[in-house]
Amino acid sequence: MKSPSPKGLPRALLLTWVALLALLAATLALAYVPMSGPLNVAVALGISAGKALLVLAVFMKLFRASALTRAAAAAGLFWLGILFALAATDYLTRTVEPAGELSAPTGRNLPAEGR
Repeated sequence: MKSPSPKGLPRALLLTWVALLALLAATLALAYVPMSGPLNVAVALGISAGKALLVLAVFMKLFRASALTRAAAAAGLFWLGILFALAATDYLTRTVEPAGELSAPTGRNLPAEGR
């Protein structure tokens, strides 16, 4: 058995917490670093994938779980991917058409009998 930390928490949980805080700081620092093109998004997605893997491995214990539990987690990720794909399809196929010169509806331009 691993030796507990001074507060009684296992060492793996403390190291995972420190790693998650470090990845959070990296995400925050990345928000202020200007990168060219899609590199910023790729790095941010890599950091978030690392955080997700830490949570899956340590807190959910998926790598030591039964096959049925891993299959349920994989099915959930599969359906989440489908939802993201459908949302991206909707977003990417919309066209933006100019609305023209429209003013805000204030009611000032209504005829006197319509008020």
